[in-house]
Amino acid sequence: MKQIDIDILVIGSGIAGLSYALKAAAHGRVLVVTKKERAASSTNWAQGGIASVVGDDDCPELHVRDTVVAGAGLCHGAAVRSLVEEGPARVRELIDWGVRFTHVDGRPSLGREGGHSRRRILHAADLTGREIERALLEAVAMHPAIEVLENHVAVDLLVAERDGAGRRCVGARVLDGRSGEPACCHAAVTLLATGGLGRAYRHTTNPEIATGDGVAMAYRAGATVANLEFVQFHPTALYPPGDRTILISEAVRGEGAILRTRDGEPLLDGVHPLGSLATRDVVARAIDLELKRTGEPHVWLDLSAIPPSTLERRFPFIYSACAERGIDIRSEPIPVVPAAHYACGGVLTDRDARTTLPGLYAAGEVACTGVHGANRLASNSLLEAVVYSHRAAARVPEELGRRGAGGCAEPGPAGRVPAGPADRDRWRGMVDRVRTLMWEDAGIVRSDAGLERAESALREMKIESDRDFARLRLEEKLLELRNLVDTALLVVRSARRRRESRGLHHNVDHPYRDNEHFLRDTILSAEARQEAQGR
Repeated sequence: MKQIDIDILVIGSGIAGLSYALKAAAHGRVLVVTKKERAASSTNWAQGGIASVVGDDDCPELHVRDTVVAGAGLCHGAAVRSLVEEGPARVRELIDWGVRFTHVDGRPSLGREGGHSRRRILHAADLTGREIERALLEAVAMHPAIEVLENHVAVDLLVAERDGAGRRCVGARVLDGRSGEPACCHAAVTLLATGGLGRAYRHTTNPEIATGDGVAMAYRAGATVANLEFVQFHPTALYPPGDRTILISEAVRGEGAILRTRDGEPLLDGVHPLGSLATRDVVARAIDLELKRTGEPHVWLDLSAIPPSTLERRFPFIYSACAERGIDIRSEPIPVVPAAHYACGGVLTDRDARTTLPGLYAAGEVACTGVHGANRLASNSLLEAVVYSHRAAARVPEELGRRGAGGCAEPGPAGRVPAGPADRDRWRGMVDRVRTLMWEDAGIVRSDAGLERAESALREMKIESDRDFARLRLEEKLLELRNLVDTALLVVRSARRRRESRGLHHNVDHPYRDNEHFLRDTILSAEARQEAQGR
């Protein structure tokens, strides 16, 4: 097996991984491993923007308040304070790296999205993520200490036992997705920046790579995960989804668009004081309820309050994407439905992005920093990624002095056999079953019976995927299936533990908040798993 020795390993090439790599490279050699082409990330798909206190009428206290209110009681106060207070400096760094945010009359153009009390969303038209990714990739390409391995998928994290010091992550085993050849990457410190888990659901705004890889690998390696029941559904994805789900940015509602029923009535009137600018959990549930009540496949997003010139200038991607579907947003409403969008939980970290497994850090959507609580405030995610990757990079010098050695044996028996067409057809069928199961039983609205049904089915699928992993030659689709099943099971187990409704987790059998018993994070740890298996 090919051996790669590196100082710093980064798994993922979105905003968290690339910004970390640029800073960590000041201390050693960096290898960035990414599943597809380097630009294939959730960052690249982000439309809305990045929230930061830059306006004259804004202040950190307001941004903190908006974040905490959205988080439904579960935000970690210190983590939110770090996000808000350090955010403006991190945004300035993005500008220094070449990110071109939209300006009007020489000043940043600030949008407003659901849950925000002020305009504080910096954006690059309606393709902010693509612009950030462009600038970071150009900076990374020019850096002599950073190497990027495209089309390489991580198989599992490498963990070594240190004499008297316990277990430590010492890198990862990866697979060349094109040649099928495995490689062993040894590193002093590893950052998980693998993005989210949206592909566990039938409808999602996430790219194909978002199969929960980082969460699954970290948990299998013994790291603690938290709050995975809180999956945010973006209220407005273009209907029908087609080959790729098109997100209709919340910033459209920030400019005055209104959600309406099939009869033309404002959907959120009487539901929330902010109307169509309520937080995403409120809006998504309202749409879900309306669709179930009427049997309609979608609701309408009315943009008539926005001048046509503003629509073309401010939202060029949405304008052109809808036009390709025969919708002229200047004169007709957009049909929209909710879609899985963002995981507020993930691999548990401290304020420096350290996981519970020494040597392993996590940043971006894969991590649970405590910032988002039970519901992410719109456009806080890109800010969280740069703030916490910056904090992780500051810890690199001390981690380089703790380098440990570890083996890298090929997983499973030596006599692996190649997968055949029937195996691959079966994997595709299993992926479809996972996505349908999660959408129906662990989606926007849940029940005890549905969650129990989902866990039982996922347990069976885990047995099958683990069996294939042990006997078949490794392929990217098999690895993704394994991670998707493992992550979906963690989401369902987390949801079953929270016997209340809070933020993004709504259970019809427990429709109210229960602060007495559940004003806390949902923790799934390796220790708890071992105790349960021993009983």
